[in-house]
Amino acid sequence: MSAAGFSGSPVPELPLEATPVAIRDALVDRDRADFLQEYKAALAGAQTTLDLTPVLDVLRTYHRIAERTRTAGAERWNRMLDTVETIQRTGTGPTAEPVDDVREIVRTRLEDQR
Repeated sequence: MSAAGFSGSPVPELPLEATPVAIRDALVDRDRADFLQEYKAALAGAQTTLDLTPVLDVLRTYHRIAERTRTAGAERWNRMLDTVETIQRTGTGPTAEPVDDVREIVRTRLEDQR
């Protein structure tokens, strides 16, 4: 008997926007490559362990990223990824104020409140 012969299965169906294809299509290139790599690795592991938990974890994680990408738009999401890469590489944000300048502003405002 094939799996198609069972109706009313207790195994939940994925919403259309949470299928692997929908997730892949909603991601920007950088995220898409990571998703495909992690999804394929999780599927390979599931073949031997028969445990779908890692597969579902990958889908949940990247579904959240896909939703945020859809909400922000691909251009804005890519700008955010660029900013994150800059911060990770340099230790500072491209639009960040130097910490000493921020401390001085806070100090001045606290003094003005006295």
